[in-house]
Amino acid sequence: MAVPTVIMEVENDGVAIITISNPPVNALALQIFEGLKQKFAEAMRRNDVKAIVLTGNGGKFSGGFDINVFEMIHKTGDLSILPDASVDLLVNVIEDAKKPTVAAIAGLALGGGLELALASHARIAVSRAQLGLPELSLGVIPGSGGTQRLPRLVGLPKAVEMMLSSRPIMSEEGKEVGLVDAIVPLEELLKVSKQWALDIAARRKPWIRSLHAMDKLGSLSEAHDIIKMARQQAKQTAKNMPQHLACLDVIEEGIIHGGYIGVLKEAKVFKELVASVTSKALVHNFFAQRATAKVPNVTDTGLKPRIAKKVAVIGGGLMGSGIATALILSNIYVVLKEINSEYLLKGIKTVEANIRDLLSRKRLAQDNADKALSMLKGVIDYSEFKDVDLVIEAVIEDVPLKQKIFSEIEKACPPHCILASNTSTIDLNIVGEKTRSQDRIVGAHFFSPAHVMPLLEIVRTEKTSPQAILDLMAVGKTIKKVPVVVGNCTGFAVNRTFFPYSQGAHILVNLGVDVFRIDRLITEFGLPLGPFQLQDLAGYGVAVATTKEFASYFPDRTFHSPLVELLMKNGRNGKNNGKGYYIYKKGSKPKPDPLVLPIVEESRMLTNIMPSGKSIIVTDQEIVEMILFPVVNEACRVLDEGIVIRASDLDVASVLGMSFPSYRGGIIFWADSIGADHVYQSLKKWSQVYGNFYKPSSFLEERALRGIPLSAPASSPSASRSRL
Repeated sequence: MAVPTVIMEVENDGVAIITISNPPVNALALQIFEGLKQKFAEAMRRNDVKAIVLTGNGGKFSGGFDINVFEMIHKTGDLSILPDASVDLLVNVIEDAKKPTVAAIAGLALGGGLELALASHARIAVSRAQLGLPELSLGVIPGSGGTQRLPRLVGLPKAVEMMLSSRPIMSEEGKEVGLVDAIVPLEELLKVSKQWALDIAARRKPWIRSLHAMDKLGSLSEAHDIIKMARQQAKQTAKNMPQHLACLDVIEEGIIHGGYIGVLKEAKVFKELVASVTSKALVHNFFAQRATAKVPNVTDTGLKPRIAKKVAVIGGGLMGSGIATALILSNIYVVLKEINSEYLLKGIKTVEANIRDLLSRKRLAQDNADKALSMLKGVIDYSEFKDVDLVIEAVIEDVPLKQKIFSEIEKACPPHCILASNTSTIDLNIVGEKTRSQDRIVGAHFFSPAHVMPLLEIVRTEKTSPQAILDLMAVGKTIKKVPVVVGNCTGFAVNRTFFPYSQGAHILVNLGVDVFRIDRLITEFGLPLGPFQLQDLAGYGVAVATTKEFASYFPDRTFHSPLVELLMKNGRNGKNNGKGYYIYKKGSKPKPDPLVLPIVEESRMLTNIMPSGKSIIVTDQEIVEMILFPVVNEACRVLDEGIVIRASDLDVASVLGMSFPSYRGGIIFWADSIGADHVYQSLKKWSQVYGNFYKPSSFLEERALRGIPLSAPASSPSASRSRL
């Protein structure tokens, strides 16, 4: 493994080229900060150095601060590990130096990497270099002057947008807004940057110290209005996350009291946020997503993934068209099959609508849209399947139909072709039991809408080959999904874990708790939709079918509520027909429907589980816990049965697949943060009153009584229990 280093070369023209080298993205490790201080100090001392060019090795400037340091702090609690870079290096050594520095940016300059460039006196970049400050996505704020320098270079509105969204911009846009001084070809980057630095030293170009610039900030009243509006938006879009408001506070401090005071405030707040629960959760998520790429006995076997050049998707409904959209957007040729021309036309039109939607939201350029649609071909037979590398079946959840399709595609496809099903609940062994190609059968479970949701749940059976898994993981990465490999069972990892979510909500409603109070509290906790609005969105047919499927496998812990059937009997089907728990009208937000309350009362009478016929009295916290603790309980069973490789995989899957709030780390991380014992004792108490649905699993009970985190690896894992 390469050692992080900083190299300096002084050329005959008097320019010192200082290069950051820490593959793969030149992360700013602690050694890099020390190396930069040493090399800049040397450059300032040397009489033969007139100016400095700061760059990165391997075609990248810097991907930013080494996040491993955050993880180290979270484990040790030692904040002294953090380098004092904001004033010591960036202000004293670089920005206020008597020799100019030009940042030569290739590839990317993100986070602390961009902050180094901001402290330089000019920035020269290659085309399509990524520039951004994504720190808020890790629960902190820019900690090396970014909150002060960026507004002074690009103006307050653009700076606020870049920081609060954590999204990078390309160097072309950077040139337009004043972040980049010039864009040049890669082969000319150092040449132009050196000349620019010499021109600054000779006063032929302006020597700009961005911390002291004022011309882009506007008046105090304008700044106040911009920050006020940003605060209002942050309170709506970033609930429960302190870093957004903290970032705005620090920006405002610098505008009122000056950039240097702002930098000092920024450093203080940065340290506070690094130690926060939010940062711990988001950093955990960052590393957990990385860990999903490592699958024992698959990614460590020496096998190489085969490239899928042509993929067939069977079924042009909502899921199939979404999967096809995701594939063609990544330049993979797709054959979309339907049973007749009418259904095929509908499927193709849905794909086209998906593309138009991306165009209208400026997420896609017209030429890329045209290219994507050219990669799609519709068919109503298997004639185009003879050279496909992957088939993804995405028809309705009907076992005989899926079995028939798999028998047909086994004959129609070449021997190397992977046979995948997008089933969300059905056991894959049943799906493929009539084929002779069990080693090629795998689950490719996308989440709706498939071209938007980032998770791909890859389901393996005992017979699935490592090559098939590796190939599907590669496809997932190509189409910008996060693949998580899981074992085969009813509901797999995500749907099985979250099945108790709606069940718990229905128990509470039938115990007398208000439907809309439940939804409000769950959204305040951080999920985008409460369980009842989610049912409205999915349609009630899905809820009924899923409940039946799980009830057949887990009858001991399934609660049957008649509420959904009563709603359907009343002519309601959620958003599909505009009437559910909420009223849906085009162009307006869903509104609670008071006419649903008598139907809820009828459900309560039929279930008859309210103690003495009276509504239970519960706190807001108890409502959230009575819905989510059963989810934790089922997650424990998933861990115990070896359905996932590691607990962090379930955290990633819960965040990306079910929109569990990322700032809570994922379902297992959250449970560990509040303590397994509290979860266990609460479930035990409720089970004694309300029955087996709340009965703690043996895994949870053991971990709680022994004081072991739920995320801790099993001390002696049983290979026979693992589904992987």
